[in-house]
Amino acid sequence: MNRTRTNDRSPHTRQGSADAGRGGSRFGSSAPRRSGGPARSGSYGRRPAPVQGEFALPTTITPALPAVESFADLSMPEQLLAELGRQGVSAPFPIQGATLPNSLAGRDVLGRGRTGSGKTLAFGLALLARTAGQRAEPRQPLGLILVPTRELAQQVTDALTPYARSVRLRLATVVGGMSIGRQAGALRGGAEVVVATPGRLKDLIDRGDCRLNQVGITVLDEADQMADMGFMPQVTALLDQVRPEGQRMLFSATLDRNVDLLVRRYLTDPVVHSVDPSAGAVTTMEHHVLHVHGADKHAATTEIAAREGRVIMFLDTKHAVDRLTQDLLNSGVRAAALHGGKSQPQRTRTLAQFKTGHVSVLVATNVAARGIHVDNLDLVVNVDPPTDHKDYLHRGGRTARAGESGSVVTLVTPSQRRGMVRLMVDAGIRPQTTQIRSGEEALHRITGAQTPSGIPVVITAPVAERSKRSTSRGRRRPSSTTRRAPVPQTVFGTAA
Repeated sequence: MNRTRTNDRSPHTRQGSADAGRGGSRFGSSAPRRSGGPARSGSYGRRPAPVQGEFALPTTITPALPAVESFADLSMPEQLLAELGRQGVSAPFPIQGATLPNSLAGRDVLGRGRTGSGKTLAFGLALLARTAGQRAEPRQPLGLILVPTRELAQQVTDALTPYARSVRLRLATVVGGMSIGRQAGALRGGAEVVVATPGRLKDLIDRGDCRLNQVGITVLDEADQMADMGFMPQVTALLDQVRPEGQRMLFSATLDRNVDLLVRRYLTDPVVHSVDPSAGAVTTMEHHVLHVHGADKHAATTEIAAREGRVIMFLDTKHAVDRLTQDLLNSGVRAAALHGGKSQPQRTRTLAQFKTGHVSVLVATNVAARGIHVDNLDLVVNVDPPTDHKDYLHRGGRTARAGESGSVVTLVTPSQRRGMVRLMVDAGIRPQTTQIRSGEEALHRITGAQTPSGIPVVITAPVAERSKRSTSRGRRRPSSTTRRAPVPQTVFGTAA
């Protein structure tokens, strides 16, 4: 596909007096500014005043191509269009219709949209369409998608795999917590597109198993979270290694000052599109603040967990997650814990059980606040109120996705009320506030809460998974009855 860049990134046109007085690193990293980096002085024209801590969106100099209402109006390979039909994707979401004409033409893109707004296909289709027909050399991918968490890497891989297959592109997913040898093997075998978390990708580069000098298209997904998690030095070091004239796409749910640094350093005359600025703007989402006394909070939480249907419950610490999960199991609620202290196979299995309904309550830390998509999830509960309004918005973003309805409930004790009022103001949300007690009708009406059975339950592997393990173990070593069951494999390798 022909590349039509409006702004040349060559070093000969980017070094100038505008940058001469801007020495020093702004990112907490000693990595030098990439050659071909955009001049910052006057790059985007005059900026309007920022609002609520988010930076003012850059003004695009070169007019953007108009949005489309049909995938058929886009210049994409026929195989991708056919795969969209097979996947039942009939019309582009707003962020897809607005950004794809420009990203397919090679323009840099800055897109803001909450999870569930269609960001993955917005950048994924463009990357695959522009890479189709090329073949990567061993250890030298052509496209890179950086994400902050293992769960989001898995979700992006799952979403893009059928489309990559349709145009014969190989995906490799590299994340921590899994075999680095297997991931190195996938890169040595050749992968056109790599989906990666920054830390593990750096490890593979340091080992000599990956080089980024052939990467022509780079995507940062959930860039704000990578900044919040302290990945900024790693992210900038990785971006400094890709082709300086390449295309950049940055997608984020919120745009704060840290993301502004990435935009100004790495995006050239970007096409800007903002949709669903925050979870608070989603009209199909209800926000409830439930005032509860501390002595009654645990009972109310247990009754909410015993409702019909699935629910995600957020707490602050791994210890609190494990303790509540065990209490719920003892009360007869099918619950499972998800936090950073779990191994990746455990986390993958827990998410699979929650998505299939084998587990009805996912008790989690903020590791589950992004990158997790569960169909028809209508309730999120903040057992511990978040300390930051962005965390609130991202936790709530697990429900009311893609036009569905849902509720976010936060349990607030008397000492937490003042802080919760400030948080809601920062988030731009006016919640419904209700005084509740366990066992009361108001709690049932808002959350579906009910009395748990009181019969302890134990979460076991689904029958199909146990049968698969048994068959596999017997086939490898039929004479052994004491060998431990193998850890179930995930797709955190090559998805060709």
